[in-house]
Amino acid sequence: MKKMMIVLVVGLASIAAQAAESTVFTVNGMVCAFCAQGIEKKLKKMPETHAIMVDLAAKTVIVEAKPGMVVPVDKVILEIKDAGYDVTGTKVVSDPVDVLRKKAEVNHE
Repeated sequence: MKKMMIVLVVGLASIAAQAAESTVFTVNGMVCAFCAQGIEKKLKKMPETHAIMVDLAAKTVIVEAKPGMVVPVDKVILEIKDAGYDVTGTKVVSDPVDVLRKKAEVNHE
């Protein structure tokens, strides 16, 4: 019985990890770390957001929603525009922010 429960918990954990997806926003006007911090600070206040990554080099803001929630694309766009930047595109990707952060670090080396 214990082995079955362990397998079930591990199986559910890997399903949850696979289900995490992020929304990538292409943003014009970000030029410095202060820009990135301002956007990140605004988006972290949203109750739906779990993780945020701002990549100045790629001109992107990536948002991952909390489990069981979805990224409120319209609200995120309004927050970014309110901070003074233009959103020129969005797309959903299948990776969570931590995986995308590692990929970006490798690409920027």
